[in-house]
Amino acid sequence: MTSRLGGSDDCLLLLHAFPCQGSMWRHQVQGASQEGWQVLAPDLPGFGAAPLPESAPSLDVIVDALAADLAARAVGTCIVGGISLGGYIAMNLVRRYPALVDGLILCDTKATADSDEATSGRERLARLCEDAPGDAGRILEQAVLPGLLGATTRQDRPEVVEEVRGYLHAVDAHSVAWYQRAMAARPDSVEVLAGFAGPSVIIWGEEDTLSPGTEQVHLREALHRSAFVRIADAGHLACLEAPEAVTSAIVDFLRDDVGG
Repeated sequence: MTSRLGGSDDCLLLLHAFPCQGSMWRHQVQGASQEGWQVLAPDLPGFGAAPLPESAPSLDVIVDALAADLAARAVGTCIVGGISLGGYIAMNLVRRYPALVDGLILCDTKATADSDEATSGRERLARLCEDAPGDAGRILEQAVLPGLLGATTRQDRPEVVEEVRGYLHAVDAHSVAWYQRAMAARPDSVEVLAGFAGPSVIIWGEEDTLSPGTEQVHLREALHRSAFVRIADAGHLACLEAPEAVTSAIVDFLRDDVGG
């Protein structure tokens, strides 16, 4: 790989889905690390051991914290990858810190803002968890687990189902409510992507019903230098459901479109 950032300083930042943790990227972290990349896959604030921000819900807060952390690590630019919520944050990084982002990996996400119906649904889920914080795991399991995983995974990959169920029961109810409201308030990012000049790859699990194929068309039309990779037998959390295929897509992107 030909370095653009200086020796071993090439940095790949991977941002996880709601309501998971950075560990969901472990297969891809290993694959990219073996290619010589410095890979960061943090727990976003409010997940794992990372404290939830005390400010009002906004993805801007998360982006500002990530940018500050990269600056503290002396990372000047990086490739940013995000799945679902992580994709929303990656696009917001392009909006707020365009000079920081050299390339994009967008996995099972969408650039459009929430519809009124989706916004109302997020608020209902936020209030349910706030009203019964001790029951948040069960509420999430009923509300979001079926959509997070593809039909093939739910039928044939019980270990993945159990891992995701564990994430649902680990997250705090206040984090659920905060992020639901932050995601509901996010703006449309289609124009932001249309102005992005760097290379990108869109990775999509064919069984993803939360970020369906129509949304992938918007991404492909907005991004000028993009590849598109379909992942068979995987849904919304493709990096967990089909880790080898997603890792291969990311490594190929880093080699062919980024590495030079």
